Amino acid sequence: MKYQTMIDILFTLLDKRHTSASELAARYDVSVRTIYRYIDEMTVAGIPIDVTRGAGGGIFISDAYKLPRGFMTRDEYDRAIEAMRAMESELGDPVLQSAIEKLSAQRKRESRDDALSGNLLVDSGAWGSERKFSDKLRLVSRATEEREAMEIDYVARDGKRTRRIILPHLLVYKQNIWYVYAFCRLRNEFRLFKIGRMRSVVLTGETFERIPFSREDVPLSFWTDGESCVDARFQISKEVLPFAEEWLGIENVYEQDGKFYADVTLPDDESLVGKILSAGAGFQVLSPASLAERVRAEARKILESY
Repeated sequence: MKYQTMIDILFTLLDKRHTSASELAARYDVSVRTIYRYIDEMTVAGIPIDVTRGAGGGIFISDAYKLPRGFMTRDEYDRAIEAMRAMESELGDPVLQSAIEKLSAQRKRESRDDALSGNLLVDSGAWGSERKFSDKLRLVSRATEEREAMEIDYVARDGKRTRRIILPHLLVYKQNIWYVYAFCRLRNEFRLFKIGRMRSVVLTGETFERIPFSREDVPLSFWTDGESCVDARFQISKEVLPFAEEWLGIENVYEQDGKFYADVTLPDDESLVGKILSAGAGFQVLSPASLAERVRAEARKILESY
């Protein structure tokens, strides 16, 4: 029922744009704390929801946010509505009935332009992966939802392998990479694990009680596996401006005296220099000097190899 509730909260916000945690808690017969946990998970998933405390506050969703066309295909809408109707007929739940009505309305809006429906496919696996990554992601998602401990064979960036039991609490998708936020029994603390670095995932059959945490606990500005980071400043030509905006985030690129710059903090791993070089001569490292020298050295190596 959790995700059905979250879907209904989303449609409620899309309809009203503003509500309160107490109102939602009363509607779904859960605690205010549970509502805030649901909102945290929706925010991590990329839905632009803001929470303001105090008088006049509440839970808001950006006026600019709308469900994209192709949010679900026509068959997916039909199957979801059919399943929810079957549940509602057994439970007589008015919340489910409300969700059915909203999904039905959205499905009608989608059907007005069938040419745009179902044209989006997201596959997180690499080319030639035979969907192995997708299967692993599905398994981790199931463990997170059903609160089941996992034993993982994890490979850190330095190549060190460890086997550990983790308690998955939250899936995180950032910069095209999937992570799971989990309590690690080996380290006795919460950590972010890169799903792509899990060689194997085994469900232990052990269920667990979730450990309370807030959105602030999740390190959304993070680098895992002991990676260091570097504060860098770049000068960007107009020719590579789209590349810079997509990689560094459009909000981090600014214009000053007719020139474009970006000030960002980046993971200082083995891929950083290659990423900079891939932009070409229009992407210049202004600081730190050590990073600029590494880029020059790598460029000389490339030149000497031809």
